Formats: sequence, C-alpha cells, structure tokens
Amino acid sequence: MERVPLRLAIVEATRVLAESGVASPAVDAELLAAHVLDTPRGRLGLTPLVDPAVAERFRALVARRAERIPLQHIVGSAAFGPIELLVGPGVFTPRPETEHLLEYALRVLESRPRPVVLDLCTGSGALALAVAAERPDAVVHAVERDPAALAWARRNVDRRAELGDTPVRLHHGDVTDRALLPFLDGAVDLVLANPPYVPEDAELEPEVRDHDPHSALFGGPDGLAVIEPMLGSIARWVRVGGHLAIEHDDSHADGVVALVRRRSVFGDVVAHRDLAGRPRYVSATRVTRAAR
Repeated sequence: MERVPLRLAIVEATRVLAESGVASPAVDAELLAAHVLDTPRGRLGLTPLVDPAVAERFRALVARRAERIPLQHIVGSAAFGPIELLVGPGVFTPRPETEHLLEYALRVLESRPRPVVLDLCTGSGALALAVAAERPDAVVHAVERDPAALAWARRNVDRRAELGDTPVRLHHGDVTDRALLPFLDGAVDLVLANPPYVPEDAELEPEVRDHDPHSALFGGPDGLAVIEPMLGSIARWVRVGGHLAIEHDDSHADGVVALVRRRSVFGDVVAHRDLAGRPRYVSATRVTRAAR
C-alpha cells in the first residue's frame, strides 16, 4: 500500500482538533504524531512518509483527543520540570504553571544542605519527585489522601528510584488532619502545596471537568476549604527560617495572603504571579514567634 505523507496527516489532524475546541491543536497533533512514531517532536521532519498502519493509529489517537480526552491520558505521561510522570484516569494531571513552585523551591533551598521538604496533596508526585531529581541530597516527604492518586504516585516514585533519584517518602493521609506526621514537627525546611482550590461553581474545560478527579480540583464554595485548615499543620511542621509555598486559584490570592498572615508564625508573606500576570501562589517564611 502507498505510504502516507506525515505532514499532510498532521495538517488534517490539526484541523480536526481545532474544530473540536482543543486549545492547542497544532501542538497536540505533533505530539501525538511523535508519540506514535516514538520520536522527539523536533525530529518529525525526518520522517516524511509513514506506513498506512501508522497513519491509521495516528488518526485513532487524534479522534480520542477530539473527544477532549487529555493528551496526557492518551500518551500516558506528562512532563514536569526535569522529569516525566506516568499519569492517567484517577490522578490530577500536573500543569506547567505549577513549575513556578518548583522554581521557588530550588531557589530557597539553594544554600541548605540536606533539606527536608514536604509536598502536600502530591497527586502524581510531581513536585516531590521534581525536587528529589534536582536535589538528590534532600529528604522529601509527600502526602496524598486519595488511594487512586496515591497508587499513581507510588508508580512514579518507584520509577524515578529505578532511574537513580533519591526515593520520595510517601504518606497516605489528609492534610487537614492536625495529627498528621507528628515526627516532622519543627523539622521541615520547605512545605509545598498544590491543593484542591477551584471554587465549586467554576466553569472548566472538558479535559479538566471530566477527567481530573473531583477531589483534586474543588476546594469548597470559595476554594479555600483545604487551604485554610492545613495552615495549622504547616505552622507546626516548618522549622524557624523555613518556608512554605501554596498554589491557589487566581480569584482568591488576597484571601490566601490574609489566611497566611493570620498565623503569627509566618512572616514575609508574598503573593506571586505567573508569566501571564495571573496570581499563582503565595509564599511565606517561618519566623521565631510561637503559634497562637
């Protein structure tokens, strides 16, 4: 059978994805083609023609993406910082925006040998594993409440350990539980958190609404149902001079700043914006005063 021009197949896929409302149709079409060919996206031009069976497989994946199934679920992985994570149904797909927390983490930990890091609501393990990859001397703990997400995190922890990274220590627990991880009281250099923070009435894209776990997305009517109670435990865990960084919805940056400032143990409370100018996360430093 006659071979198929790959570029024409990608152009047609781009059209199909654009008509279905996919936000980045050309990029997704190329990433799906790269996945089918098991080649980097930048090397697609080196494969001008593909066999009909390959073209058919490509079209099948494009059809799935046109149904607004997340690209990461189709290819089975998601890039985050320096690592690739296994993802799929049952776990929150890490977003590029959360890499701002990773950048903050590496910056504040730069001068600390063997830092202790705690990642709350770890999901796939993205933040914890990225920190462990960049800082092999770190002792990294990660907490997840949902059993399905925890199973994905365990797969990723085991996979990264096989690749040579320092293993992350996983814990099954609720970050709003004031009795959680007492052995870390006053011992943590940095707490990172990407908790459920979407207000319940928010309108979301189908990829998010229909495929990310509800429990990983929504944080009550105002989006603060998890953030507010977990601050008490964070105040207990972070050592004097340690730091915290919490991602939040862009609708309540002022609210998260106020909640952190309400805890007298925290100072230097800063609201950070992403590259698009949207409020993205709040950071703070543990000061010497005792908790209320």
